[in-house]
Amino acid sequence: TPAYMTLNTTLLNYPCPKPDGEITVLRVGSETSCAHDPSRPNCNGPLPKNPGTYRVKFLAWNGSSPVAETRWSEPITLRTAQHPSSIAVPGRGHSGGMIALTAILSILFAILLAGLLAMLVFWGSDTCGGSSSFSKPEAVSVRRYNTHHVYDQPAARL
Repeated sequence: TPAYMTLNTTLLNYPCPKPDGEITVLRVGSETSCAHDPSRPNCNGPLPKNPGTYRVKFLAWNGSSPVAETRWSEPITLRTAQHPSSIAVPGRGHSGGMIALTAILSILFAILLAGLLAMLVFWGSDTCGGSSSFSKPEAVSVRRYNTHHVYDQPAARL
C-alpha cells in the first residue's frame, strides 16, 4: 500500500516572482533542523532513511478547497548514499617516489633558469658598452720617430 506524506507551505516561502525563464523550486527534505521538532508538524524534513520509490503531486489550496493540482510524477527512486571515504577515486594519492621526483625536477629546472638568467645578464653587459677583451684599441700618437734607412749595397760587393 502506498504511503502519503503531506507538506504544507505558504506563499510566504516564495515572496518574489521569478524572472522569465526561471522556475520556482521546492526542494523536498531541505529543512533538516526541524525534522524531530513536534511543534513543526509540516516540517520539510528529510525523507525516511529507507530507500525506495516515491511519486509527488502538488496541490494549490484556497482555504479548504483545492484550486489547482498536478498529475502524479513518474516514479523517483532514492538510493542510500555511500560514505565519501568508501568511494574509489582513480589516481587518488601520490606515491613518495612521485613526490621526490617532482621536487628534484623542480629544483633542477630552477637552477637551469637561474643559470640562463645569469648568462643573459653577463653577455648583455658586454654588448651594451661594457668592457671586453675584443674592443678596439685606442689610437697611439708618437711625437718623434727616427727612421732608419738601409742603404743599398752595391751588387758587386756581394
